[in-house]
Amino acid sequence: MLVPGRHYSVEAPLLAYVSEALERRSVEVERMTWTPPEDATPLWVAQQVGAVLGRMRGRPLVVGKSLGTLAAPLTVAVGRPLPAIWLTPLLREPFVLAALRRSSEPSLVIGGTADDVAGWESELVTSLTATVHEVRDGDHSLMVPGPLAESARVLGEVASVVERFLDDVVWAGN
Repeated sequence: MLVPGRHYSVEAPLLAYVSEALERRSVEVERMTWTPPEDATPLWVAQQVGAVLGRMRGRPLVVGKSLGTLAAPLTVAVGRPLPAIWLTPLLREPFVLAALRRSSEPSLVIGGTADDVAGWESELVTSLTATVHEVRDGDHSLMVPGPLAESARVLGEVASVVERFLDDVVWAGN
């Protein structure tokens, strides 16, 4: 399931490429859409994501971007831990960081060193048990300074990291 950010829809590049990677692996993709209130709380996010998760069968993979990462505690719930991909997770939120640390299922965390929105700290994320991919000088959309071709290269790099994670970690041996 794809969980968007506040101003980053499931059609935006990062989530669109993850969606394509899943579809190429014959995975049914649930794409959430929302218009969060300006004062969206973690409870509001959990209610939105929880309602969709409640309708899903099997063991979904949760993919969240920014605001969507406030749903991280749902993936470590007792009795139904879930694999996840977190794009620019809001690490300044202690409960998001705690959920990433408690995860018993495969998870991939991707962020940029210039992301002042999420609070990305290299030393902090390398201490997680998750697979971590860090984009040097990447901002909150993982865009990098310089020619746009560099940001396009980063998008391709992130897509490759996601595909390897899906193949080698999430569905290894299946």
